[in-house]
Amino acid sequence: MKLSPLRTMTTLICAAVATVTLTTTTAGAAPTSPSLSASASGKHDLRHQPKIVTDWAAAWNGTEPEALGALFTADADYTDQALGVTLRGRAEISGWKARTNSLIDNARATVRAAHRDGDHITIEAVYSGHIKGAAKPFAVPMAVLLDLDGPRRIASDQDYYSLGAVLAQSGLPADWTPPAS
Repeated sequence: MKLSPLRTMTTLICAAVATVTLTTTTAGAAPTSPSLSASASGKHDLRHQPKIVTDWAAAWNGTEPEALGALFTADADYTDQALGVTLRGRAEISGWKARTNSLIDNARATVRAAHRDGDHITIEAVYSGHIKGAAKPFAVPMAVLLDLDGPRRIASDQDYYSLGAVLAQSGLPADWTPPAS
């Protein structure tokens, strides 16, 4: 996928904002989205998040790869920024979920907050699981940028997390690579 300079700059700015958000959450802060509300303790009430966010998390946390693929448009792009992998279309996205399931036990995306601005959604989450063969499980902050095509279909998904943190927490060397499938 070739990105225009404007799209690239927008993506970098969104990633920077998401990273800052992940590291500077303040207890008691006012909610920044009409789709979420905060209690007096500052915790977000996730019952009011966009349905596509709930569906996305359920698909990642489930065992059926096709459930994730079904959330995307036929020509959608999914990019795992940590691994530098871009997939196109429902079949490739479903295949990515299947590969994740085969390499990581209990792979989960736990949504902490979500913000919607028109057809753009930013998700703050924790990505966790246990890489098969690794000494320990991992749980790292993750930011997800979704672009929607209508209220129920994802046209683009960009996931940002630290691969170095995943490997370090798992007890794996920094140059570890998964076995060939």
